[in-house]
Amino acid sequence: MKHEPKKKSLETTDFGFERVPFAEKASKVAQVFHSVAGKYDLMNDAMSLGVHRLWKRYATECASVRPGQYVLDLAAGTGDITMRLAAQVGDEGLVVMSDINDSMLKQGRDRLTDRGVVGNVLYLQADAESLPFPNNTFDLVTIAFGLRNVTRKEKALAAMEQILKPGGKLLVLEFSKPILPLLSKIYDIYSFNVLPRLGKIIAGDSDSYRYLAESIRQHPDQETLKSMMSSAGFEDCKYENLSGGIVALHTGYKY
Repeated sequence: MKHEPKKKSLETTDFGFERVPFAEKASKVAQVFHSVAGKYDLMNDAMSLGVHRLWKRYATECASVRPGQYVLDLAAGTGDITMRLAAQVGDEGLVVMSDINDSMLKQGRDRLTDRGVVGNVLYLQADAESLPFPNNTFDLVTIAFGLRNVTRKEKALAAMEQILKPGGKLLVLEFSKPILPLLSKIYDIYSFNVLPRLGKIIAGDSDSYRYLAESIRQHPDQETLKSMMSSAGFEDCKYENLSGGIVALHTGYKY
């Protein structure tokens, strides 16, 4: 009897509503953010009606960092959170502004330099799944609106836990699942009809913003992400819903 050779299984992950090989997701996400980097801030204001600034301000207030502390801001984009944290840690502290995408990192570096944020910020292109720091380095790690784009979220969360000092905190600010049925329906209509059109008009790119809407739907809900953080070694994990659960702020500690 002739045996057919077994075909190797190809492990896949989500890219929006698509399934793609693990090895391809990072490059596909990179293409999205290379495309929108130049209009990123304008699009954030347009698609959230400016509310993203309130979410980020609240997250940095909850960070409660002190002068002299060391902070890692992952998926930092154009530096909204880095700017606020740099003011909090002061001249004796340090914020590492990191993003996997060099186009976004350049936008952020130029923006912070133009605003006079120098001296206590370092810039690093890095993958959240493989962070190039010794264990027990940072007092705080933040990742805002970036975890959903990470291929292996469990691996990234474990990496964040390792580089935190004992007593350190993780803050994850991310789009999540609306908790009211009516809000969820309105949010879906906005996400899949209005958002791509805004992307086309403002950034000349509807596909990237369609991916944004899809990636939010594929991201773990509030309770699932809380459990993932616990599995990665974080303790006292909790979350707070913002804007009815459109966004959630998760926190966890390393003890």
